[in-house]
Amino acid sequence: MKISKQSRRDAKQLFRSCIKNGLLDESRVRQAIHAVIAKKPRGYVGILSQLQRLVKLDLDRRTAKVESATVLTPEQKTAVDVDLNRKYGSGLNITYSQNPALIGGLRIQVGSDVYDGSVQGRLENLREAF
Repeated sequence: MKISKQSRRDAKQLFRSCIKNGLLDESRVRQAIHAVIAKKPRGYVGILSQLQRLVKLDLDRRTAKVESATVLTPEQKTAVDVDLNRKYGSGLNITYSQNPALIGGLRIQVGSDVYDGSVQGRLENLREAF
């Protein structure tokens, strides 16, 4: 479905109004959605779909997935938390998982940014170089 420029602008304005202290406020998003549904302005379906896209992008930007070959100690997790919060700001949701296929090191994904310091990633880069 093609979304008009006006619907994109309206959705962007709604999205900005849902931000509180630099973070997306879930209750404000719900209120904005209910208000749009109640008023049903021209192109409201496009506004809602664009708002949904913006909210999803913000949630992805605020979610970090950390994979390691072994279980990280609390000190290592704290160090990773501090580094990620310094780089991306507070309010980051960080999840840790174990992936033995990495052989060693870490793979961190925050939104579309991927930091691969794993042995598996280095071996793949080496294989592609040949």
